[in-house]
Amino acid sequence: MNHQASDIHVLAGAYALDALDPAEREEFAAHLTGCDACRQDVADFQATAARLASFAAQPAPAPMKQRTLAAVDHVRQLPPRVPSAATVSLRGALRRKALPVALAASLATAASFAGLAAWQNQQNRQLEQRARQSETRLDAVSGVLAAPDARTVHGRASNGALASVVASDRQNRAVFTATGLPAPAAGSTYQLWLAHDGTMRPAGFIRQDGTVLLEGEPADAAAVGLTVEPAGGSPRPTTAPLLLMTLPA
Repeated sequence: MNHQASDIHVLAGAYALDALDPAEREEFAAHLTGCDACRQDVADFQATAARLASFAAQPAPAPMKQRTLAAVDHVRQLPPRVPSAATVSLRGALRRKALPVALAASLATAASFAGLAAWQNQQNRQLEQRARQSETRLDAVSGVLAAPDARTVHGRASNGALASVVASDRQNRAVFTATGLPAPAAGSTYQLWLAHDGTMRPAGFIRQDGTVLLEGEPADAAAVGLTVEPAGGSPRPTTAPLLLMTLPA
C-alpha cells in the first residue's frame, strides 16, 4: 500500500492475477486510469495467464476413435443362429473342428484389446504429465508476477515486437513476454539469453506471442537478449540481437 510512483508499476502482474489486497487493488485501479503502459501490461498478463491455463486441456489423440472402432469390428455382437435338427450332427462336427480356430481368434481379439488398453493408458499418462508440467509453469510465472520485489522493464525488438521482462531477485526467476512477434523463418527459432559478466548464456526459447519463464539465474544477470538461431538453439548467439534489455539493479 501507499506505493511510490516509481514502483507502483510492478503491481501490474499481481493485479492481473487478482493477488492484491482490496486497498492495493483500489489504489492500482486508480493508477490504471492514467497509465497506458500499466494497462497494456495488465492486458498482456491476463491474456498470458489464460493461454498458459489452456495448456492443461489436451484433446484425446486423433487415432483413438479409429483404432477402437477397428477393434470392435472383430467382436461378434449377435448370438449364433439356432441350427435345425437335420444339421445338428454335421454342425457339431464342424464346430468341434472350428473350436481351435475360434479360440485362436478370441485370443487374438483379446490381445488386440489389451494392446489398445495399454496404448490408451500410455497416452493418458503422457497427457497427465503435460498437464502437470503446464500447471507447474503457470504457478512459477504467477509467482514471479505477484512477487513483492518484482521489477519490470519494457523494450521493442528490431522486428517491431514489444517485450517485457518481470524479474524477482528473491525467487531468482524472470518472466519474458512478447507481443507482435512474427513467426521465425523455417528452420529457425527465437532464443533468449541472459548476460552474465559479458557472457551470453542460453535462457530458453519463445516461438510466438506469449510468456515464458527464463531459464538460468537472472538475479546476477545484467541484461536479457533475444536472437534468431537455428532450430534447436545455439550455445552462443550466432546473429545480432533483435533485443537487448538492461535489467534494473
